[in-house]
Amino acid sequence: MFDKILIANRGEIACRVIKTARKMGIKTVAVYSDADKNALHVEMADEAIHIGPPPANQSYIVIDKVMAAIKESGAQAVHPGYGFLSENPKFAQALDAAGVAFIGPPVKAIEAMGDKITSKKIAQEAGVSTVPGYMGLIADADEAVKISGEIGYPVMIKASAGGGGKGMRIAWDDQEAREGFQSSKNEAANSFGDDRIFIEKFVTQPRHIEIQVLCDAHGNGIYLGERECSIQRRNQKVVEEAPSPFLDEATRKAMGEQAVALAKAVGYASAGTVEFIVDGEKNFYFLEMNTRLQVEHPVTELITGVDLVEQMIRVANGEPLTITQDDVKLTGWAIENRLYAEDPYRGFLPSIGRLSRYRPPSETEAYTPGTAAGAAGDVVVRNDTGVYEGGEISMYYDPMIAKLCTWAPTRAAAIEAMRVALDSFEVEGIGHNLPFLAAVMDHPKFVSGEMTTAFIAEEYPEGFEGVELPEGDLKRIAAACAAMNRVAEIRRTRISGTMDNHERKVGDVWNVMLQGHEFDTTVAAYPGGATVTFGDGSALKVEGAWTPGDQLAEMAVDGTPLVLKVGKISGGFRIRSRGADLKVHVRSPRHAELAKLMPEKLPPDTSKLLLCPMPGLVVKIDVEEGQEVQEGQALCTIEAMKMENILRAEKKSVVSKINAGPGDSLAVDEVIMEFE
Repeated sequence: MFDKILIANRGEIACRVIKTARKMGIKTVAVYSDADKNALHVEMADEAIHIGPPPANQSYIVIDKVMAAIKESGAQAVHPGYGFLSENPKFAQALDAAGVAFIGPPVKAIEAMGDKITSKKIAQEAGVSTVPGYMGLIADADEAVKISGEIGYPVMIKASAGGGGKGMRIAWDDQEAREGFQSSKNEAANSFGDDRIFIEKFVTQPRHIEIQVLCDAHGNGIYLGERECSIQRRNQKVVEEAPSPFLDEATRKAMGEQAVALAKAVGYASAGTVEFIVDGEKNFYFLEMNTRLQVEHPVTELITGVDLVEQMIRVANGEPLTITQDDVKLTGWAIENRLYAEDPYRGFLPSIGRLSRYRPPSETEAYTPGTAAGAAGDVVVRNDTGVYEGGEISMYYDPMIAKLCTWAPTRAAAIEAMRVALDSFEVEGIGHNLPFLAAVMDHPKFVSGEMTTAFIAEEYPEGFEGVELPEGDLKRIAAACAAMNRVAEIRRTRISGTMDNHERKVGDVWNVMLQGHEFDTTVAAYPGGATVTFGDGSALKVEGAWTPGDQLAEMAVDGTPLVLKVGKISGGFRIRSRGADLKVHVRSPRHAELAKLMPEKLPPDTSKLLLCPMPGLVVKIDVEEGQEVQEGQALCTIEAMKMENILRAEKKSVVSKINAGPGDSLAVDEVIMEFE
């Protein structure tokens, strides 16, 4: 077995590989850019080597710099993680030439299946059903528009070397095809150093289901079930689960056998994933093969008990698989939610900054990769992350900062465990998508398992604006806040230095206002909790230990768990729970009466300004001062976290002033241009 491996990656996946290497007694080497000098993966590794400036195309994807680090460290093998150089055949060739093992598939398999154009041709030759499209290289935007028209809109414009949603656009007309081609080409060049583009028919409302395969160099190959990855935004997966609530055993077996046959056809040896789109009749079509470890691999590990990273290392060491297809048993249900550094209230635009607070829910100590989750208890919580409290989220890399996973014997139990885990996850200092993830876990379409890849576009067409909780849930939160307020009021009566004979008494009657609802409550305390009686005569028992200043309240209301993130505001609390962000005012009856007379403060008028929606770099300005623009017209392009974002005019107007130009770095809400 290898004595030392180098991880040619960063963040969450680098930390994940280090954990398995430690378990196997293998020393690890991290590489890092200037932006990652204090990163978690650098701290966790046995040694770390600096490889360049923050941009990935000057550090993490520069083969010569990674090869120099390998030579300096004396590493015998390299794990590439996902993204960066993981599917780059030139990197695998360089390792082979240097006598260093690549913890991934053979070069020929990467070339055959890692390139999406080539992989589709091979699949077609093998008799695999594929989506209609144009597999040749496309020279320019004009040709892209012509081909798109021939295929028929909508079409998917994709980078040949793409992955993770980078270099991918959906076009519904000629204008979007033209713009999408250029943006995809730019993103592909920046992210992968390969700007080749192809186009295929976009199948509306499909499910995205992928098969995990594992092959060795001795001709053995197995599949480890499927993952449902249909909940996506901008072609990036947000929620994954295993198994799929849609597939039956016959379809699973057919897809699995086809995936293994395809892998064997190209001499595949390592962990890999064959992706399919599946229609409502369970017809499946080959989409692509990812010749690397997938981001969502933890859900497969949780239901199978197989440590995929360990298997990759063993296969790279020349060992045959010790697992047969008959050994693969799918146990229970696992769900993964990706925590992204992006603000759901601002159109999911990237967010950067320092993590002033980062407290994930407690992980299940009994579970480690390679162990059947069922052996660890009724519920397993796992959080794969690459950040820490006080660390900084950079604009240079992918916005994913953690993968929160839960496992339970049933899908319903896994969803409920995820709800509690999300409510318990504390993140402050940056915009993040925890509220959105919590909303998805409660959405009827997700709960029923009847979602497609159009889920987010259909259910949140205007973006995410928070959650309107039902009155029953608001009543439970109101009861908890009334009880918490009583604890806070008692604390205030105990301050030192008060005048004699001026004892302050805490009342029992309080008015609670939240999300447009008003509740009159009476709080009666007892040891360990309180009974909160409402104006309609109903009552709820609130139990749990909360101390003023605690930012997490783990309560039980009538015996049902209720986890609240708690902040202090004037006259009450800022409460976040189940995707809702609530201002909860707890007032005496007289104060509540007077509060209704206060005028409402209106937000400033920004209708004549184009504000930068996220921290980013100006790629280009598409208009000039004095130019008349129409609704929907492109105004400028902002790049952030490896993604290009086109900002468009909301209405017909005239540009009066432009305050930024190409190459400028802008902060959130910085004025880009003004209108008459």
